[in-house]
Amino acid sequence: MSNMSLTPLFRRSIGFDRFNDLFDYAMQSDTPNYPPYNIEKIADNNYRIVVAAAGFSEEELSIHLENLVLSISGKPSEQNKETNTEFLHKGIARRAFKLSLRLDEHIEVQNANYENGLLTIALERIIPEEKLPRQIPIGKNVNRLESVTVDA
Repeated sequence: MSNMSLTPLFRRSIGFDRFNDLFDYAMQSDTPNYPPYNIEKIADNNYRIVVAAAGFSEEELSIHLENLVLSISGKPSEQNKETNTEFLHKGIARRAFKLSLRLDEHIEVQNANYENGLLTIALERIIPEEKLPRQIPIGKNVNRLESVTVDA
């Protein structure tokens, strides 16, 4: 089912051609499952990403945003490893990771906080005024849109 064609959906839409790439990425079976994370919707325009990074310190974690891709990575420092420790059971994975999430063009990272082994990243959707819904006037001159002015 990895060869799903979205062509019928694009016949009645304009500018949604990059969704095909997003669906292809979502259909990949090698999506990372470490570390566990949540994506939460707090309000209509507020989101939060919570990454369980148990055993990492703040200095071992990094967050980068480039070309609408939010990358969260963790690399454990070598100084914390004890060579003479023998594990009878090792359930806490302290291995390097990189988690990449694609953001919408109007999503902005507000802040990040690390507490009790949870990395929390606050996001907000900020829509520019020119992208907000507006009423299009209907007039006799179809080629030119006239702006509606309000007298004060």
